[in-house]
Amino acid sequence: MLAWLAPIIVFGLVVFVHELGHFLAAKACGVYAPRFSIGFGPALLRKRWGETEYVLAALPLGGYVRMASREDETMALIEGGGEKPRHEGAHPGVISEIAGEVTGESRPKDWDPNAMYPFGPKPVPANRWFESKGIGARVFILTAGVMMNFVLALVVTIGTLAAYGRTVVPTRTVGGVNERATRAFGDGLRVGDTIVAVAGKPTRNWQDVQHRMLTAPLPLTVTTQRGTVAASDSSAPSSEARARLVGGVDFYVPAVIDSVVGRMPAERGGVHVGDSVVAVDGAPVASFAQLAERIGRAPGRTIALGVVRGGQTVTLQVTPESTTVADPATGASHVQGKIGIVPRQRFTREPMPLIESVRQGTRTTIGMTGQIVDIVKQLARRDVSVKQLGGPIAIARTSVAAAREGVETLLYLIAFLSVNVAVLNLLPIPILDGGQILLNVAERVKGRAFSATTREYILRVGLVAVGLLFVTVMWNDITRIIADVMR
Repeated sequence: MLAWLAPIIVFGLVVFVHELGHFLAAKACGVYAPRFSIGFGPALLRKRWGETEYVLAALPLGGYVRMASREDETMALIEGGGEKPRHEGAHPGVISEIAGEVTGESRPKDWDPNAMYPFGPKPVPANRWFESKGIGARVFILTAGVMMNFVLALVVTIGTLAAYGRTVVPTRTVGGVNERATRAFGDGLRVGDTIVAVAGKPTRNWQDVQHRMLTAPLPLTVTTQRGTVAASDSSAPSSEARARLVGGVDFYVPAVIDSVVGRMPAERGGVHVGDSVVAVDGAPVASFAQLAERIGRAPGRTIALGVVRGGQTVTLQVTPESTTVADPATGASHVQGKIGIVPRQRFTREPMPLIESVRQGTRTTIGMTGQIVDIVKQLARRDVSVKQLGGPIAIARTSVAAAREGVETLLYLIAFLSVNVAVLNLLPIPILDGGQILLNVAERVKGRAFSATTREYILRVGLVAVGLLFVTVMWNDITRIIADVMR
């Protein structure tokens, strides 16, 4: 049940929080907001409390808050929602532009003679229009949705860490050392070594190893069961270089297969769950990191996997698929081999104090933001294809998969999607928050508002841009589904 409700929970919560931010900010600034809607199109549920009507609409692809505006003394489209008031056009009654009165036959069932339009005959005062507020208040209203999304991500990540604790890799044994780390430590650090201390401080698990390697003073010293070795002075001149160096030392995971991805080379080559890979093309394999490295160097080339199964050694022929990936150190793309196997790993949990949860949750949220900003930059530079983008169907499928993995995974997905919505809404596209902010600032600099015609053209450009993006991501979603079915 949770798996099938997951898309509604994930996307609905993120959209609700975003629109709630705009709504609360508008109310705080005295702007009249007659409608708060989750979804677009025909209303499934509607209820009016006070001067606002709350709507749950049929198309759950977003939401909007309607606010009074000078362009239309009754209501205006700030974030979306093109439907007309319920009574407008329902009967040949006439709405007075002066008094805002509606003839008796065209009044809705919940007509309130003491309410403002569209729920009653009273006109909306000019001081409650969106444009009547200062530039600071308008920017605050427009950014409030984004701020609420960041708050949601923070609350979810901090709460998840406080409730579930941290995942710990209960080993200090080295399972992989890349070329960068080998140049830095030489023969002083190799696969199979146990890191007992970093910079003289004892380690308990791999998280300790990584944290101390990232924060220890230079020159970085590592103590193993074979002795102490110092990294070369030129290996970590900056925090970024230090992070790349630490990322080049991986913890030990045995080359035992825990699961095999369907329709991938490993399954086609006869690899089974529980197989222990001991060699690649006759060269011994000591860890899963070594196995992954050798498979990665053989895209499109058939390799021989030496596998121990049921006490017997079996040789399997597997041809890794060619996959384009980005180098985390340089960002450059390169081709890498993959066969679709998942290692057998062992993790444990340890409780995390609230103060540490706040620190780690904040770092996690900032890290998510950085990832999304980097992806947007890569899209702008065309380093990443728009074919990699996903839309509502991709979000739904990811939500279902996350729910099946557990509540913790689902919560992290909510946080990531909330940050995603926040960052994308800040893009300078007219119909999005970033575009609306830019438009209001431009009017402030200009000294007067743009004409209704100019605003209409600007919004049309935004609608076209968002429409093209929506069509693109939907096409990507559909082609992925077709590709999965055809495999």
